[in-house]
This record gives sequence, structure tokens and C-alpha cells, in this order.
Amino acid sequence: MPCTTAIRLRTVFCFCIPLLLLGASPVAAEQPQNIVFILADDLGSGDLGCYNPDSKIATPAIDELAAEGMLFRDAHSPSSVCSPTRYGVLTGRYAWRSRLKSGVLWGYSRSLIRPERTTVASFLKTQDYATACVGKWHLGFQASHLNAPDLPPANKVIAGDDPHAVDYSKPLTPGPTTVGFDYFFGIPASLDMDPYVFVENDRPLEQPTDTVAASKHRRQEGGGFWRGGPVAPSFRHVDVLPELAKRATAWIDKQTAEQPFFLYLPLSAPHTPWLPTDEFRGRSAAGYYGDFVMQVDAVVGAVIRALEQGGHTENTLIIVTSDNGSHWPVGDIKKWGHAANLHYRGQKADIWDGGHRVPFIAAWPGHIAPGTVSDETICLIDLLATVAAINDVLLPNDAGEDSFSILPVLLGEKREHPIRDSTVHHSADGTFAIRSGNWKLIPGNLGSGGFTKPRRVKPKPDGPQGQLYNLEKDPSEQHNVWAEHPEVVERLSAELQRIQDAGRSR
Repeated sequence: MPCTTAIRLRTVFCFCIPLLLLGASPVAAEQPQNIVFILADDLGSGDLGCYNPDSKIATPAIDELAAEGMLFRDAHSPSSVCSPTRYGVLTGRYAWRSRLKSGVLWGYSRSLIRPERTTVASFLKTQDYATACVGKWHLGFQASHLNAPDLPPANKVIAGDDPHAVDYSKPLTPGPTTVGFDYFFGIPASLDMDPYVFVENDRPLEQPTDTVAASKHRRQEGGGFWRGGPVAPSFRHVDVLPELAKRATAWIDKQTAEQPFFLYLPLSAPHTPWLPTDEFRGRSAAGYYGDFVMQVDAVVGAVIRALEQGGHTENTLIIVTSDNGSHWPVGDIKKWGHAANLHYRGQKADIWDGGHRVPFIAAWPGHIAPGTVSDETICLIDLLATVAAINDVLLPNDAGEDSFSILPVLLGEKREHPIRDSTVHHSADGTFAIRSGNWKLIPGNLGSGGFTKPRRVKPKPDGPQGQLYNLEKDPSEQHNVWAEHPEVVERLSAELQRIQDAGRSR
């Protein structure tokens, strides 16, 4: 981020802090607050300099944002993979309560969010917000035939000619524009999943009439991993992140002070394929991945500049986070000397903290004191309850069932009790975990539940029936203390069962 940007942000913060010190209400009786939620794809906490002084990647824009706001050290995604986290962010509800019980959706998958369900966007529209989603959707299009006897599982890969596949020649509704977004521009799923098309509102810009061959991963000296399949004639994978930045900033440029706005910006990177543009190639010390992270940081900087240029900085809450941990196995750590997930065990898709502990940075002039750090345990599904609290509105009973407002934490209010009594984690293969205080329980599986081998290790009758870790003493989850603390196992097992059976956490 340019120095002038940092100075302007710092000036705004210093000007507004006296309001807090005088005890004035920081949200009520003010003009409505804009909300920008930037969700990076597979970004690890250890990639950012504000979390990791030994990072091999320069991230000046995000680091400056952390200096001007609040950095959370115990933030988690509701899942260790893409689609279920996105479902949770928008609905305030764990995705395993939906028909997606493990894995992710694919490019031809039908809509996961039911049109009648409250989302962050649909709620904010009731508060007269302009709403936009720019980026990777990955929650499906068009209604599924839920009563069909041959309905495939939500996570099944289906081809474009399958009777249950999305038909891209028809309106892509239900979809973003039917769950609360006034405007959508983006890609259907991950950038390594066909069909490869840009979608604007409810139509592709071009039909996927051509075919692209598969590409190998950078780890195998390939051009960047993607699956072969249908592609729009003018679509190029390398163009996606720059185009998302262009569209997001253009949308911000159109916003005025007369109407508050919500921008949900789920980026396509640094998820595979690792495709940094020439401007960023070779600039990090962590290969193509590190270069791509630097490009993500530049996108964040561009969004901040657009907000400044539009005069929106003073009344905008900006959040930068990630949908899960980095896809960065031990081999990459050794090769590059870079700990993308810090000291936490595992990686993307795993049930261990490396899979779901994510960076979370929030800046909000006049409300969040600059340079603050929080150790509060939070989850990305808390967005819905938080924006409701910002607008001083109670959510209906059938909305945001697992969402808790983190507004008191953002405002620095003193509290006697944590925001969350417990948080449920979920891995790629459907392994559950529950976190309460310093304790983390993983019942029924001694493996990772994700990408790290072994994924599944069935407990033996005479051994621990799962994993239990004291994260205060053992943050890297190296010492399974299941056998030593049967009372904790019993308590957390009962709490997990209660949350599952009740259909809600709050």
C-alpha cells in the first residue's frame, strides 16, 4: 500500500478515536455503515507479514490494514474447504446442516442456498443496502430436483450433459441474484473446475463452447493446475484475478454516500492454478504461490484505494480473511522455508487447525482502535449476526442459527464471557471437531480428515476413540490426551451432539 494511503487511513483513525473515549455510541445514531468482506481463497495466516515476521512473501496492503485495525489470532472458517465455508459466511449456518455433508460443489452443481434462506446480502437489502458479489461463487446455480430419486450427492462431480447439471444456456437462478445480491460478476466455482466462464448477474458472458486441456500443477512443473473441460472462447485463467479487481473497484466507484453498500469479494486466489501476472512473477521467495499471494495483497490495496477515492473510508468496515488454511503440505514448507499455516498442524481440508484457522483482519475507523490484537475465538459464520448487530436489528429465529455477533469484540468492549461457548469444525471428508475454550475434540478419527495422509485412522477398541488436544499447552496438536481427560471427552461429545441435534448453536 502506498505510504499516502497509510497516512490517510491513520489520520481518519486518529480523528475519530475521541468519540470512543468520550463514550459516544460508535454505531447507533450514525449514518449506515458500509461493509466490505474480502475472502481470499486458500490464504494462510503465515503468508502475511502481520502474522508471520518470517514470511517469505511481502504483503504491505494487508499488513497496513492490520496496523490500522484489529488482527484476530484465533479466527476459524466453518469448514476446511471452499463451498461449505462460503455457505456458512453468507447464511450464518454450518453447511453440514444442508445437503452438503462433505467435500465441495463443482462447476455444474445446483444451488446449495435455498432461496427462502436469509443471507447476509438479503438481510442487508432489508436495511436499504446496495449489495454486490464479485468473485468465486462456488455455491451452485439453478434449483436442484430435490425430490428426484436419482439426485446425486451435492459433492458429486457431474458433467455438463448430466440431467442434474446446471444448464448455462438458461438463466442461472436461483443464484447470487436471488439470494440478496443486486449485482454479481464472477466464476462458477474454483478456477481449476470447469466450465471456465465469466458470469454476470444470471448469464455467462460467453457460452463454454470450446474445450481446454488439463494443466499440471506447478509442483509438477506444469503451467498451473486445472481440469480439462468446457471453456468460453475468450476465457484465460490468468485474467481472472485482475478482472475481479477491476469489476470490484468499478462497482465501488459507482456507490454514493446516499446509500450504504455491502461488497462480498470472494477472490479466486491464491487457490490453484497459481497464475501470478508478469508484474508479480518472481517477486516473492515462495515460488509461484508466494507471487500469487502478493497479487492478492495488491487487489486488497486496490479496493482500499477505491474506497478512499470515493470518500467511503470513514464509514466502512473492511474485513480480510480466508476460506480455509493454505494448501501447503510439509514438502512445500521444507522446499521454500515458508510456514504458510504458521506452526499449526495440517493444511487445507484437514480437521487440524492448519485446515481451518485463518487470518482475520478488520479495520473500521472510529470504531476499531488501530493496532489492536484479539485472542477471541471467532468463526466466519459470525458475519450475519455481526452485521445485524451493526444495524441494531434482531435476526429472526430461523436465520443465522450458528452465528454470533462479534461486534463487542470489534468495539473493544469489556466482557465477562466469550462470544462463543463452542465452535464446530468440519473437514473435507466430513470429520467433525468441536472447540471449547482451550480444548479441541475430534471424535471417531485419528487421521487428518483431509489432504494430509493418513486421512482416516479408525480407532482401536482398546485405544483412544478420537483426538483431544489442549491448545493452550499444545497449539500444534501433537499430543493426543483423550485417555487422560475422560471428563472433557464426555462434556465436549455431549455439546457436539446437542448442537447437531438442536439444529442451531444459539
